Amino acid sequence: MKPIISPSILSADFGHLADDIEMLNRSEADWVHIDIMDGVFVPNISFGFPVLKYVAKLARKPLDVHLMIVQPEKFIPEVKALGAHVMNVHYEACPHLHRVVQQIREAGMQPAVTINPATPVCMLKDIINDVYMVLLMSVNPGFGGQKFIEHTVDKVRELRELITLSGSDALIEVDGGVNLDTGSRLLAAGADVLVAGSAVFAAPDQEEAIRSLKRL
Repeated sequence: MKPIISPSILSADFGHLADDIEMLNRSEADWVHIDIMDGVFVPNISFGFPVLKYVAKLARKPLDVHLMIVQPEKFIPEVKALGAHVMNVHYEACPHLHRVVQQIREAGMQPAVTINPATPVCMLKDIINDVYMVLLMSVNPGFGGQKFIEHTVDKVRELRELITLSGSDALIEVDGGVNLDTGSRLLAAGADVLVAGSAVFAAPDQEEAIRSLKRL
């Protein structure tokens, strides 16, 4: 099965954001990955809902919305209003994770849970059957263009084993330092969805970069 490719607009040219979204619409990309940061949970601020309303209006691909923020449950109505396909929250930011996952599903979106590089896969054991997808961060979240953390490949294998043993249907998504080399190894380990930022938007031919990832 071909991988799902979700280019991250955090790496897009914000001066020509409409052009970059139109490129994604034309391309073989499956989803549009949107990173929302608050400067508290992660040491950076990205973009808020006024910008994202514009993105949602232009994008013709499903929105994969990743909230790197404290209390993400407060923004379920805003993410729903964007027409998001996936709402992705951090395990580390949700002390009542099961409730948040239920609220996302009740709002009509697919719930996903993210874990940071230092969070072990075993922490997902009690939630794995309730989520549509798990996102493994392969860099420490907050900035684009970081170096891939090699241990993530082992975490993908471990998560695939947990999903199989649990009888879960959860997808495995990986975000951070994804390119043709790391992407092929992640897919071989059991990943389903690749988030690519710099590998797409810094490429001379962005649509070809997406096509190459899709062919892995």
